[in-house]
Amino acid sequence: MSVSKPEITDRQKQVLDELKRCNDELSGQELHRKLHEGNNPMGLATVYRNLQALVKQGLIRSRHLPTGEVLYTPVERDVHHLTCVDCGATSQLEGCPVKEMNVPKTTSQKFELLFHTLEFFGLCQSCLEKKKFS
Repeated sequence: MSVSKPEITDRQKQVLDELKRCNDELSGQELHRKLHEGNNPMGLATVYRNLQALVKQGLIRSRHLPTGEVLYTPVERDVHHLTCVDCGATSQLEGCPVKEMNVPKTTSQKFELLFHTLEFFGLCQSCLEKKKFS
């Protein structure tokens, strides 16, 4: 049983379209700047309200950085990260291990999977080398 997705507002569509145009994840601040350069700017609080609504609807995903900043991207981009717990550096993980698990979109627990996130935490090469010499 699939639940129909709610209609999105014009502002949410504007935010989603801008995220889809960009190749990288964007913070709320970066998205606000990009939208402000366009023909239909919106305030920063409005950007964040619409980002939260789109996350709840399962149309975008958010990733929290060690610095506290949050980055957003459309769920169609199945990108995962390796994050250094020491310096906060992140790099993209090649491929998606979750896809290989063949997780069903619906489960016997009456749960419909919208998207997933995957992030590994550890030490980058630079921080590993610093620890060896300290």
